[in-house]
Amino acid sequence: MGEYGRQEGVWKRGCSFATHKFLPDESFRSWGNYVRALKDTPHRLKDRVLTRSLDETEFVDMKARSQHEMKKTLTWWDLIWFGIGAVIGAGISVLTGLEAQQHAGPAVVLSYVVSGISALLSVFCYTEFAVEIPVAGGSFAYLRVELGDFVGFIVAGNILLQCVIGGAAVSRSWTSYFATLLNHQPNDFRIVAHNLSPDYRYLDPIAIVVLATICVMAVVSTKGSSIFNYIATIIHIVVLLFIIIAGLTKADTKNYSDFAPFGVHGIFQASAVLFFAYLGFDLISTVAEETKNPGRDIPIGLVGSMVIVTLVYCLLAMALCLMQPYKGIDVDAPFSVAFEAVGLGWAKYIVAAGALKGMTIVLLGAAVRKARFLTHIARTHMMPPCLAIVNEKTGTPLNATVVMLLATAVIAFFTSLGILSKLLSISSLFILMLVAIGLLVRRYYVSGVTTKANRIKFIVFLALILGSSIGTAIYWASSTDGWIGYAITLPIWLLSTFGLRLFVPQAREPKFWGVPLVPWLPSLSIAINIFLLGSIDKKSFERFGIFTLVMIVYYFLYGLHASYDTAKEASSAKQMKNVEEGALN
Repeated sequence: MGEYGRQEGVWKRGCSFATHKFLPDESFRSWGNYVRALKDTPHRLKDRVLTRSLDETEFVDMKARSQHEMKKTLTWWDLIWFGIGAVIGAGISVLTGLEAQQHAGPAVVLSYVVSGISALLSVFCYTEFAVEIPVAGGSFAYLRVELGDFVGFIVAGNILLQCVIGGAAVSRSWTSYFATLLNHQPNDFRIVAHNLSPDYRYLDPIAIVVLATICVMAVVSTKGSSIFNYIATIIHIVVLLFIIIAGLTKADTKNYSDFAPFGVHGIFQASAVLFFAYLGFDLISTVAEETKNPGRDIPIGLVGSMVIVTLVYCLLAMALCLMQPYKGIDVDAPFSVAFEAVGLGWAKYIVAAGALKGMTIVLLGAAVRKARFLTHIARTHMMPPCLAIVNEKTGTPLNATVVMLLATAVIAFFTSLGILSKLLSISSLFILMLVAIGLLVRRYYVSGVTTKANRIKFIVFLALILGSSIGTAIYWASSTDGWIGYAITLPIWLLSTFGLRLFVPQAREPKFWGVPLVPWLPSLSIAINIFLLGSIDKKSFERFGIFTLVMIVYYFLYGLHASYDTAKEASSAKQMKNVEEGALN
């Protein structure tokens, strides 16, 4: 049966970092077992692809595998500040200048609007899931329930990629701004390894120290992290308000005379990259397990923080492009150089200090977020179950936090800032598209409730929504000034969404809080996310394909068999529990 114990009527498995328990599943207890498991791969893959988890499984059984409960200490006020702190950071400080100079010009403010709308639509989809399934796994848990175990794993890999690379990029940016604050060049505090490739030769020990400090804060207490985040975010917002007000006092409207020099294509191309600046909002969904009243607090926290963030980004982009012609914007430190250009050189110190504050709270939010993702993934045994343990004293996932820190530190030490920003955008937009699909599946398909005819109609309409969205994105990427393709794809999307609304009844109503305007809102989220994906270059998709291939190989060698064994043992444990309860009755 495995190493299961009984506590308060819930079956759970103990695990530790001891060698004999690191891979405790049946398939890995001997080489013979592993060979037999590999031979059974087709059967197991079919089982995992077709198996969908249940709300109760994610909320009760999976939580029990962490041995201790996470402490419920957070309110909607905490979530708003967590959301703001987790999002506003390196993206606005680093990417705004680059995209304004090379892709959008002053119209970069519209790029932020487009990215913000996409993020807000995704926020609505996340909110219903987070309220209905308030667990630490976020989109991984949601999509295991709605789209099955295999799709959940694909999402899990992309989430971990996004967390590690994103944290590494922000920590290296922290070093650059710290050097600027001390009147040094960004690479002055890095060690140069001349024998390595230019993208990997600037070694960054300061980034490691920053990540280690953040890790300690995240491990000690979620509530303590929230209090620090709250104070630091207030200071950061004060600095951002200073940048906006001081920048607008030096505004020159002549800098807006050539508002969109790269045209509409440039605006959307910048939007796809600037979506990186919105990463982190799903932090709120990952701390749902630690929220006092998820049904009230999560919608307020998610929507409130995203509206505030979008407004701040637009004002900052507007101030930057009004201070300085877009061609003269510095791509490394855009705001600092812009203030020097208008005669406010002293302000660069405030800008650098504000950027450091912002990136610190982004790193803290990311540490909280990625540890909880890994915790829930390990609960399914797709990762070693030792990573699922919640520390009894702190009420936080200690093992997962440390492991994610180590992975992020390795990337941060070697890899130059921004090398994988487009890969991050692909990964993020892909996940958000799947969350929107998952919401439609949740509303329109329930096993045993949805009739066969309605299931077929749902699949057809969903396929048409996806196909028309992909067609629009491909046409956008390959055509510069045509319109015939849009005249075909956009009506198909519109009629497909309308058909889903008119001809397929919803099989499930939300219990506490539901996304409004279903299916229109999630369908629009799918279309916008796919459209932004079409604005990213081919090489980035090739890198994404390589990463996905490596991830699938890992799944076939380990994740598939561990999760299959765990699911079967959990099913056997539940059957035994029912037998025992029947005997007692």
